[in-house]
Amino acid sequence: MALTPSTMLDLGTTAPNFQLPATDGETYSLENVKNAKGLLVIFMCNHCPYVIHLKQGLIELANEYTPKGLAIIGINSNDTENYPADGFDKMVEEGYPFPYLLDETQEVAKAYRAACTPDFFLFNNELELAYRGQFDSSRPNRPSRPAQNVQVTGDDLRAAINAVLTGQPAPTDQKPSVGCNIKWKPYNEPNYFG
Repeated sequence: MALTPSTMLDLGTTAPNFQLPATDGETYSLENVKNAKGLLVIFMCNHCPYVIHLKQGLIELANEYTPKGLAIIGINSNDTENYPADGFDKMVEEGYPFPYLLDETQEVAKAYRAACTPDFFLFNNELELAYRGQFDSSRPNRPSRPAQNVQVTGDDLRAAINAVLTGQPAPTDQKPSVGCNIKWKPYNEPNYFG
């Protein structure tokens, strides 16, 4: 399991548009979130231990902040042919309380310069990037690394969301998210990968 950090896309970048199918049978684009107070785009997948580690925290965050006006969209850009655990049917089983989209061509991941799962991109109500960083300091336990005893809190991301929802600038100390690399289709790796 190679550890890959976020590319730390430039703050202020406008959210690239997309049109992708979701597990709820709908197709989503930025048009669906035009009235939101903020937008959180999460590049994620089903099988990554870093995403699995945060799953309950992501559900709790969504349940807390969606009623406050934050739109949340999960996007799976992994190669589902070579990683069938990330296939659309398996995505449906995940049961997240926000739209979970499949980026089969991987073009949306490239547009966002997404690199890992999870990779978080928080935009303000003008769809300008305000935060790209870690959920919190917790990491999944691995046999090569003893338990960290760091609770999943979402503190880093929550601080940024709280700022965005109140019209304030997000904290400037943004630590990159880390996780498994996006599983690129053969010969489809972006120039920023590797």
